[in-house]
Amino acid sequence: MNVLLSGHRGFIGRHLHRALKERGHGVLGVDLKRGASDALDFFRYDNGGYDLAIHCAANVGGRASIDGSPLAVATNLALDAWYFQWLVRTGTPRAVYFSSSAAYPVELQQPGDIHRLVEDDIDLNNPGQPDASYGLAKVTGERLAQYAEAEGCRVHVLRPFSGYGEDQDDCYPFPAFIGRAKRREDPFEVWGDGSSTRDWIHVDDVVGATLAAIDHDITGPVNLGWGRATSFDQLAGYVTQAAGYTPRIKHLPTAPQGVHHRVCDPTRMLGFYQPTVTLEEGIRRALDS
Repeated sequence: MNVLLSGHRGFIGRHLHRALKERGHGVLGVDLKRGASDALDFFRYDNGGYDLAIHCAANVGGRASIDGSPLAVATNLALDAWYFQWLVRTGTPRAVYFSSSAAYPVELQQPGDIHRLVEDDIDLNNPGQPDASYGLAKVTGERLAQYAEAEGCRVHVLRPFSGYGEDQDDCYPFPAFIGRAKRREDPFEVWGDGSSTRDWIHVDDVVGATLAAIDHDITGPVNLGWGRATSFDQLAGYVTQAAGYTPRIKHLPTAPQGVHHRVCDPTRMLGFYQPTVTLEEGIRRALDS
């Protein structure tokens, strides 16, 4: 199978690239490269000829980027629009669109009891307020996916929650915590008051679930997560315990924090894929890397 993979140098993209090659597929990777054409130019001018397209390219860089550079992140609107136009123009029969847990209404992710987000919590005709310009772009992308479906392209829409792994850039919280633990920092800094929660899923399971969705023809949308709420204080405790020390936690209440609770109901995913890498195993791998 000939596969077009945008964003193949990014975190999710490079893991997917390796997995697709291991399956024996021919893969053309397209990514941002200084002084050369990028994924946006590719979608504007390429003439197609692929059995499957997987779109990982996006402008994002952790919470500080989402909150601090909303216009830069909003360029994803153009990138996604050209992706779906390219799919229809070239007659590409199957495609993957990575949406995000950021697409969910922020009103469902506030302090108090945890609401486990289910796919139907987003009504694309009345989606509520997503998380910043990044979430807005993802909601819009899901609408565009419906238009591409109507034109004959089978689109698998996936909503990863907090993806992480050993080789993730340290502008994201998980690798930042791992770095602090490796340096045995004391005090150990945690953005916010430490009580907000996330649903962590290892990159191996993001890749595994993506390929399983393609294999089983699951169009989605589908949450990718464990449904396990882990606070940032808990994550700091797990990481430092695994590293063999017990530092004092120093909270940074003025640092970017995002929504309070972001945890999924993974029932739909569990119908075709069972995640394998627990958070504890993911921490061990990262500390050993």
